[in-house]
Amino acid sequence: MNDYVPYPSGLRLAGRKVLVVGGGQVAQRRVPGLIASGADVLLVSRSVTPAIEGMGEEIRIELRDFTAEDLDGAWYAIAATNDPETNAAVAAAAEERRIFCVRSDDASEATAWTPASGRHGSLTVAVLGDREPQRSATVRDEILTALRDGVIASTPDKTPGVVLVGGGPGSPDLVTVAARQALASADVVVADRLAPRELLDEISAETELIDVAKLPRGRSATQEFINEVIVERARAGKRVVRFKGGDNFVFGRGFEEVIACRAAGIPVEVIPGLSSSIAVPARAGIPVTHRGVTHDFTVISGHLPPGHEESLVNWSAVAQLQGTVVLMMAVQNAPAIAEALLAGGRDAASPVAIVMDGTRPAERTVLTTLGEIGADIAAHGVRPPAIIVVGDVVAVAHPERFGRG
Repeated sequence: MNDYVPYPSGLRLAGRKVLVVGGGQVAQRRVPGLIASGADVLLVSRSVTPAIEGMGEEIRIELRDFTAEDLDGAWYAIAATNDPETNAAVAAAAEERRIFCVRSDDASEATAWTPASGRHGSLTVAVLGDREPQRSATVRDEILTALRDGVIASTPDKTPGVVLVGGGPGSPDLVTVAARQALASADVVVADRLAPRELLDEISAETELIDVAKLPRGRSATQEFINEVIVERARAGKRVVRFKGGDNFVFGRGFEEVIACRAAGIPVEVIPGLSSSIAVPARAGIPVTHRGVTHDFTVISGHLPPGHEESLVNWSAVAQLQGTVVLMMAVQNAPAIAEALLAGGRDAASPVAIVMDGTRPAERTVLTTLGEIGADIAAHGVRPPAIIVVGDVVAVAHPERFGRG
């Protein structure tokens, strides 16, 4: 092969046959992208990884040796075995049929190279580093990061309507790429206090920011006002991003906003976020499930105390559960909830972890028990936002405190 530079081109493989020879890790990395492109994939190999075997309903897999006839009707080929002779045979047969072929073992003998690629919205970024895959991947990642952060401008979706964006547990590092893209596209951002506030500094100066914070026992924007403002701005032809903490549909009242938009005939899209109920304990090193310890976990809103006329929680039934109980919005009512669980039969020595400001710089964890939670909340100055985890998984994470795992 000569040293001419490669000619970049985007292949449209939907419905077209692609041959992959080899069933190891290289093929495992390449096949998902081919599936996403809509290619008709034939994979030929004596053996395949479990992951490739699991793709059997999406591609054709034939456990045998390669034959030149496998290339008949193919538009593209990938030689990805650990045997140079087989790869050379695939490349030679492809050359005879004028089919471009990638070789995983020797790019200098291939007629095509696989770029390091990634997606940002509707953009595909592909980088070829002259047979330097690590360098290509590094440059690709830098470009994608720059696009995500707005350092490199791209044309965002400005379609009028409402996008409900879950901002995750609090750290801006735990926001999804889709969430960042939505914020970059917004004409209006309607944000609550638990959405990652650092990201608000990244939105355009022309973007209208509407504060709909709901403070515990303080000023609060009503849900009716939030519904009205997102519908009003969208009707005015704006692209409205409703930006909230956690996930839209886990005690986020997100579906109420969906209903309001649908009733007004406003297009609405949902971008899920990491739920704080799982992400905060995980970041604090506490699993909500653990083999041999619990087979279930229950997430409960504690904004109403047991016995409240509007409460929908059967606390006596919760007390009988063997698994983990995760309480959200429960700091104020935690002592009353503990009393209800103890009255229902839960052990007073049940380990408890209270994670405050989870995933944020001020994060701290208070370890206690169900019988001592009220006193420890007062003693340690526990304040919202906090996630409370009740169950033996806390002891698994902190055997030094509870003397068991």
